[in-house]
Amino acid sequence: MTTSSDQQHREAALTDTVLRSFESCTDPRLKLVLQSLVQHLHDFIRDVRLTEDEWRTAIDFLTEAGHITDDKRQEFILLSDVLGASMQTIAVNNEAFKDATESTVWGPFFVDGSPEIPLGGDMTLGAAGEPCWVEGSITDTDGNPVPDALVEVWEADENGRYDVQYRDGRTAARAHLRTGDDGGYRFWAVTPTPYPIPHDGPVGALLAAVGRSPMRAAHLHFLVRAAGYRELVTHIFVEGDELLADDAVFGVKASLVKQFERARGATPDGRELDGRSWSRVRFDIVLAPHGS
Repeated sequence: MTTSSDQQHREAALTDTVLRSFESCTDPRLKLVLQSLVQHLHDFIRDVRLTEDEWRTAIDFLTEAGHITDDKRQEFILLSDVLGASMQTIAVNNEAFKDATESTVWGPFFVDGSPEIPLGGDMTLGAAGEPCWVEGSITDTDGNPVPDALVEVWEADENGRYDVQYRDGRTAARAHLRTGDDGGYRFWAVTPTPYPIPHDGPVGALLAAVGRSPMRAAHLHFLVRAAGYRELVTHIFVEGDELLADDAVFGVKASLVKQFERARGATPDGRELDGRSWSRVRFDIVLAPHGS
């Protein structure tokens, strides 16, 4: 759509006026962020020639996202995730460093205060699913073990639901443990399965409107913290999952796709599974130094 030079001048003048309104801000970072936001937002409105009806629809969408958000559901994180903003922020803030393990999205279901389990413990806490033995080591980029690192793990059950999505107050399929002196860790989980992100709200309506699936590739979440090292938020994904190329939140990275081997019989720790099948996976984690 072609606009007259007078109209272009009027629109540019408004943007300049709004930008000047932040000139007295004494926080240079806040000033930079807000002025850049205004510039890009105004450019977007002018680029697509946003209609007033579309603007009202956007306001209604954000209002609905606010209303559906509570202490167990964060619709704005979902929105950030499906627009790729979460992954782009992670990319900006976690620059590649040697062979350090890659980061990916937090997702909306992390909860502080998970139960502590010992090495080799069971983080499922009764969650439904096929047992999965998870083990690995945590080292620095020179190959030195990182003892006493905090490892938070959480996942959905075989029904595709996290504990906080149930209404009975359960705590399941989430826990934390610490690495041993050799930097090793191990625990029982459930074999990850694909599941949809919550799509009964405005974000789900957005995905439906544009023909996108709400499904996430099967994964297991990790959060690793250790003194002197960059915090790591990541997942591992299941090799062969058909959704690896179509993850709703763009979280899949090739380096995080792991082989989950199927097994029967004796388990690594002698656990009796009454003939049930189980899986196992190894995930060796490399931490980047703090400030890298």
